[in-house]
Amino acid sequence: MKIWIRLVVGVLLLFIGVVWSLQGSGAVGGSGMSGQAQWLVIGAFVAVIGAILLVGGVRKLRAGERA
Repeated sequence: MKIWIRLVVGVLLLFIGVVWSLQGSGAVGGSGMSGQAQWLVIGAFVAVIGAILLVGGVRKLRAGERA
């Protein structure tokens, strides 16, 4: 069960991080975060954490660990 939680949290963090990065870069408008570089950095950090969780979860799932 822990692996699935790790995968879901990883996907959510990756998605949120990408959205925040796009808003921070100005690619996505309509928000107070749009065009502010700090959200680009925060989003990138959150996306990296999500990717780490996701990759770790997939590796454990493929290895056959059912924790």
